[in-house]
Amino acid sequence: MTTVAELEQDPHPYLASVRPVGWSDALGGWVVASRALAMEVMRDPSTFTVDDPRFSTAQVVGPSMLSLDGSVHGEHRAPFEHPFSLAQTRARFTSFVSEETDRLVSAIAPLGSADLRTTVAGPLSVAVVAYSLGLDRTDAATVLDWYQDISSSVSGIAAGLPVTAEGAAAFAKLHQHVAGSIDHSDSLIAEAATAGLGTDEVVANAAVLMFGGIETTEGMITNCLWHLLTNPSQLALVLADPSLIPNAIEESLRLEPAAAVVDRYATRDVSLGGASVKRGDFVSVSLAGANRDPSVFPDPDRYDVQRANARRHLAFASGPHICLGMHLARLEAVSALTEILTRLPDLRLDPASPPPHGLVFRKPTAVNVSWTVA
Repeated sequence: MTTVAELEQDPHPYLASVRPVGWSDALGGWVVASRALAMEVMRDPSTFTVDDPRFSTAQVVGPSMLSLDGSVHGEHRAPFEHPFSLAQTRARFTSFVSEETDRLVSAIAPLGSADLRTTVAGPLSVAVVAYSLGLDRTDAATVLDWYQDISSSVSGIAAGLPVTAEGAAAFAKLHQHVAGSIDHSDSLIAEAATAGLGTDEVVANAAVLMFGGIETTEGMITNCLWHLLTNPSQLALVLADPSLIPNAIEESLRLEPAAAVVDRYATRDVSLGGASVKRGDFVSVSLAGANRDPSVFPDPDRYDVQRANARRHLAFASGPHICLGMHLARLEAVSALTEILTRLPDLRLDPASPPPHGLVFRKPTAVNVSWTVA
């Protein structure tokens, strides 16, 4: 039997063995690992819902757009749809992201070595989330502490553990700060409050945006750096032609989506890819498995920055719960990768740097690199 620890370390052999769908004793539910079935599940919220008491994020932050379906889901999500559209994201965030990326890379450029997760990817994602949520007056390290405690608590629930005291405390502090910012802020949460959401609803959705914004962006940047730096031929292609950076990021998202799974719960008995799913069963949609489906992606375990259909990945999910901040995450990742690859010459990965790891959220814990200082 494949264990949770083995899935955290390297889930891909297991996912290949159960594709399109199989039962996991370790997770206590069905694992969907083909792209077609993943799309089917995520696009049918009436049969495969997030609105279940077992949903991990809701246990920590309460009901939000992430853990609701139907009309109430629309009420929670609608106030954020326009601000996070492609045009609005570019207009609102491009200058801030560019300036912040330049500041972070400039700070490390003279050093010759650094952990790019803790010096660039993490701080950039935290700064952008704080800016978008009106928390820019809150110390970035404090926002990161909240996020880490909430994230750890959610990940633990997915592995069968209870909500942690640290996670509950961090959410309480976030609630206090977000609630206090609503009335005197031009942030996205202030806009949501004027659109009719109550304070608790605004805070719960702010937590989801913080959670997704930091995790997705940090994971996108660190995973792509790891893939490039462990595939020298692909790195050489990107350095020779920086226009490949966006597709290099998409291909990295395909191989290792920062959020590897999404949870659903069956509302009725249903046949899914030949499996007899019963009402109430837990269904884990493996985005990581769907993204390596060989019927869609030939040679699926290979990192190929020129892969023509890389953007067919499901790293941002699909259906009503498709990632709200995907345009912003892409903007940040392209900005960070461009600055890093153009301003840190002869970039080399420390051989001891770890590969991506995690059950729900997968990324390296560090990206230790060195480069030539002019």
